Amino acid sequence: MQAAPSTRTGRRPGRPAARRTQTALAAGLLTAVLALSGCGAADDSGASSDKGAAAPARQDRADAAAGDAKQGAGGSAAAKKPNPLTTAHVIRTASLSVEVKSAPKAAAAARATAEAAGGLVADEKTERVDDAHDSSHLVLRVPQGEYDRVLGDLSGTGKLLSRTSAAKDVTDQVVDVESRIATQRTSVARVRKLMDRADALSDVVTLEGELSNRQSELESLLAQQASLKDRTTLATITLDLSEPADDDAADDESGPGFLDAVGGGWHAFVTMVRWLAMAVGATAPFLAVAAVVLVLWRLLRRRGGKAGPDGG
Repeated sequence: MQAAPSTRTGRRPGRPAARRTQTALAAGLLTAVLALSGCGAADDSGASSDKGAAAPARQDRADAAAGDAKQGAGGSAAAKKPNPLTTAHVIRTASLSVEVKSAPKAAAAARATAEAAGGLVADEKTERVDDAHDSSHLVLRVPQGEYDRVLGDLSGTGKLLSRTSAAKDVTDQVVDVESRIATQRTSVARVRKLMDRADALSDVVTLEGELSNRQSELESLLAQQASLKDRTTLATITLDLSEPADDDAADDESGPGFLDAVGGGWHAFVTMVRWLAMAVGATAPFLAVAAVVLVLWRLLRRRGGKAGPDGG
């Protein structure tokens, strides 16, 4: 009777221990599951972050490649558009007509003015209009910065008869020629590289012809560039110098003098004598016939008078 109670008291303490063991196992399994899920989440977040970082990088490379392709395709078109900060290229020309006392002296002064400004005389011609007057024609090239000053100095050398000036902006043309030169140089270099790699004679001949054509076009573009540079660096001034007419014209305006009256009278007398001579020459044949008729008539009359008294 006493063994039963002792047996029940021995089983009661074993149940809490089993429960604790089960609880510990359950907690361990839960911890393992949570750890595994955490690692999976970390891997997923890491992969997504890597993908998120790689996507912008690929996008940047794609944008850069697209930008390079766009720049290569539209480089020439972009180069044709002038930069707002680019210095303007302007061709300036002017024409002056001035009346001076001495054309050769004024031409020498104009030449000195242009040379003092850093310019030059592109053309000069002096000729004698008549026995007492000269005229000069000069084409002056002066720097753009000295254009206005030189033009003012030349206008004040005498009596200004006419003055015209013009300005033409060729900035777009200058930029276009520079862009075409760069493109053509690249093309020539490319053809030369192909010639270095060519082995067949036919290929070499073809490439030489192509190189010759491209070099000719490049030389033409360089000539255009040099011409534009010359015309935009130096302005052109055309100067015509002439001397005034004789001072006798001013005296004529005040009225005729004694010598003018004598000259006019002599001219009238000579004119009258000339007309009389013409009239005599025109009537001379008729006067000669009339004189012969008159002489015959008088002779016949005399003979008739003498015959009358003898017959009576």
